[in-house]
Amino acid sequence: MRTKLLGAAALVVTLAAAGCASEGAAPAPEATQAAPQGPVKLTYWTWAPNMDKIVAVWNQEHPDIQVTVSKQAGGDDAAAKFLTAAKAGNPPDLVQAEYQHLPSFIAADAVADLTAAAAPVKAEFSEGVWGQVTLGTDTVYAIPQDSGPMMLFYRKDLFDKYGIAVPKTWQEYAEAARKVHEQDPKVFLGTFSSKDPGAFTGLAQQAGARWWGIDGESWKVNVADEPTTRVADFWGGLVKEGVIDGMPYFTPEWNKALNDGKLLTWPSAIWAPGALSSNAPKAKGKWAAAPLPQWNAGENFSGFWGGSSVAVAAKSKHQAAAAKFATWLNTDAKAVGLLVKEAAIYPAATKGQSALTEAPDYFSTQPDFWQQAAGVAAGARGFTFGPNVGVTYNAFKDSFDKAVQARSSFSDAVRAMQEATVADMRKSGFQIAP
Repeated sequence: MRTKLLGAAALVVTLAAAGCASEGAAPAPEATQAAPQGPVKLTYWTWAPNMDKIVAVWNQEHPDIQVTVSKQAGGDDAAAKFLTAAKAGNPPDLVQAEYQHLPSFIAADAVADLTAAAAPVKAEFSEGVWGQVTLGTDTVYAIPQDSGPMMLFYRKDLFDKYGIAVPKTWQEYAEAARKVHEQDPKVFLGTFSSKDPGAFTGLAQQAGARWWGIDGESWKVNVADEPTTRVADFWGGLVKEGVIDGMPYFTPEWNKALNDGKLLTWPSAIWAPGALSSNAPKAKGKWAAAPLPQWNAGENFSGFWGGSSVAVAAKSKHQAAAAKFATWLNTDAKAVGLLVKEAAIYPAATKGQSALTEAPDYFSTQPDFWQQAAGVAAGARGFTFGPNVGVTYNAFKDSFDKAVQARSSFSDAVRAMQEATVADMRKSGFQIAP
């Protein structure tokens, strides 16, 4: 049974360029459907690499349910494409859904209720990951596939050079930033990127932020909550002080700073080894990973930057079969092992995480890399995403671009995000709780 988390007026979806509205809920996977003639044929939209090799294993073992992979580009365009197909009545049976886009799929009644099918596998996932496919309700809308718990990646050789220890708290991080920059004004402990709202989101989650929530048939919106404001003020203070840079991630300047040892840390997600190997190849073997600094000594919290799930289309004619495949893909030991080997993802299923033993090549000097990662993943907490994440993220880029350039208040930028998010939701007909 679908929850009333959106309200009657809240079926208008505001994902940029999609413009899709609900056309009514479809039956749950357990609903009686006509017996198919021959094998059930399913289509799966995904951008994960080598998924066809993984699906081939399923197809060989399940001749009655055959899955065809359709490779997608991923990101916002993939989400908009799925919503358009759902509105037109011809969506794929299964779709890879980033956690931040799943609420917009739910608002459009584009995905099926998987509660009954998912119940047996709930224990396979951490509470933080599971919450991202339920929106804090009792209904399950997708099966988690991969996650992006955040860690602190740092240049261990340069930490030794500048005489700083791995910071265990954010206060220690600030002190280390001052110490490094004082020794060499051309070197920064890190940078704040106004182009990457996903990173800021993860840091806010670590601090305990709850940007969206559900109150009956209304949405609660609190992007400018105390934890988020605290994170913003922390980074804004360091940027204004001049001891943290303001260059965006994934730019030629950022790549050069990493390669030249001018940036010593990167608070990033578990997928960072791949990015560092491409963007800072000269520093291979010089980086190490540690838990994020904590707001209170002795805690073990992190947040998520990235991650996705597998949802079943509400208009699929074979929801039960699709749900069976989605649970196999993301919880079966063989399938999860293939996701790691072939698709190079960090699995959401905890047993898949524990199976990782050999450190990434870029971090070959840190043999306990995956053990560190598993400890971080266990303490990663997410939050309920809202139906207009794209608007919130664009507001982040606009407001923080200005704040970084002017070295003005980062908390004002957060309030601008809040105002833009609420205004857009009201305009789209969503009910907002006071």
